[in-house]
Amino acid sequence: MFGFLNIYKPAGMTSFDVVSVLRKITHIKQIGHSGTLDPFATGVLPVCIGKSTKLIEYLPDDKEYIATVKLGCDTDTYDLDGQIVKTYNKTADKEKFCKILKTFEGEIEQYPPKYSAIKVNGKKLYEYARSGQDIKIKPRKVFISKIELIDFNETEQIAKIVVACSKGTYIRSIAYDIGQKLQCGGHLIALERTKAGMFSVESAIKLENIKSVEDAEKNIINPLEVLPQKKYNLNDSERERVLHGMSFPAKEKNISDNDIVFLVYGGKMIAVGIKTENEIKVKKVFEVL
Repeated sequence: MFGFLNIYKPAGMTSFDVVSVLRKITHIKQIGHSGTLDPFATGVLPVCIGKSTKLIEYLPDDKEYIATVKLGCDTDTYDLDGQIVKTYNKTADKEKFCKILKTFEGEIEQYPPKYSAIKVNGKKLYEYARSGQDIKIKPRKVFISKIELIDFNETEQIAKIVVACSKGTYIRSIAYDIGQKLQCGGHLIALERTKAGMFSVESAIKLENIKSVEDAEKNIINPLEVLPQKKYNLNDSERERVLHGMSFPAKEKNISDNDIVFLVYGGKMIAVGIKTENEIKVKKVFEVL
């Protein structure tokens, strides 16, 4: 089996739990996911089956989420799974909330939560946090292409927002930062990923609907359908060279130097190459002679 599954991750499972379930069902060990979701979060989780795990680095990094923020208190994890560390008497209204949202548009510097898997000096931040150690966290630049209010319940002080962002963006941190800017605190109480690159929630398959190898095969997505890189159709002699890891002359004029190229034969991706000067060099091969 070679390709992707667009899985809808349920709440209460880690992303690795999803991979473990699929390994048991398909009897394939070589399975990986793209883009971790916290256990309480739901939504789009692209899963790579078999040798398509070698394509993870080529998947687009943009993501979109629907996030629900509860104002009025901070938690140590910036979400509902953490301990409340501060409560506020101040409240916010819809107008102020929308005004604050505008400040997150474009490139921003964001401090990741101290309960996260980012490594500092070879150790994950949550390991420092759990042991009570203070560690200096450096901000990271992320890009927010869209952040808009969907609904605001002033009585409950609960806001639902949509966020389209770059790889590495912590929606938990956005929830916390919104609360700080409003001076009323805030944390994330629900999160659904609605897009991950070319994968959308509308076409996602619930994990519970993958019960057999046949179910997985039926829903497998050909990487050529969802990856944006250029494709090159090989002839017989070129295929022979590629399967031996050998380069070949680049005939296509629309391929530029340093372009990643998916090498295709018979409608199947058999290798990944890179254009260098007048030839295409082989980087990864998926078929064997």
